[in-house]
Formats: sequence, C-alpha cells, structure tokens
Amino acid sequence: MAWILLGVAGLLEIVWAFAMKQSEGFTRMGPTAIMLIAMLASFWLLSLAMKILPLGTAYMVWTGIGAVGAFLVGWLVLGEEAGAMRIAAAVMIVGGLVLMKHASPG
Repeated sequence: MAWILLGVAGLLEIVWAFAMKQSEGFTRMGPTAIMLIAMLASFWLLSLAMKILPLGTAYMVWTGIGAVGAFLVGWLVLGEEAGAMRIAAAVMIVGGLVLMKHASPG
C-alpha cells in the first residue's frame, strides 16, 4: 500500500509542477489553486508512505516520478525539446528508481 501511495504522490507532483507552469507566476488563480491542492495532497501521501518506507527511498522515488513526469509533460504537452541527452537522463533516472525499489523493504 505504501508504494501505491507513493506512486500517487509522485503523479500529483507532476500535476502541481504543470499547474505551476500554467499559473504564469501565480497570476492565474485556477492553475494556482490546482497547484496548491495537488501539492498539499502530494506531500500528505508522501508522508503516509514514509510511515513504512525508508526516507531515502520514498523521497528519491517521489522526486524521480515528478522529475521524469514533468520532463514528459514538458515534451509531450508543452512541446519542449527532448534531445538525446535529455532522454538519456530521464532513462537513467527511471533506472535508478527501479534499482531503489528492488533494494528497499516494504
């Protein structure tokens, strides 16, 4: 269950990062509100997952999901460039997450 909570927390991190971009410096209230709600929910779910998972594991997986997810949203939704080096970096992050998952209890 902790891994599911952590996965949802990571997905919400992607949501709040995208909403922050869409808020245009917090000048648009709708995206700003979505960002705040998603951020609070993400932190809350992360805290629940940390009751079971080690700190380093939970935080690394949470930030990794957010980082790779934000990269993918930027590339696929916002049309940001995704060169070979950026894709390789994202693949390496995912590889690290897989290793961390298999090396951790819970």
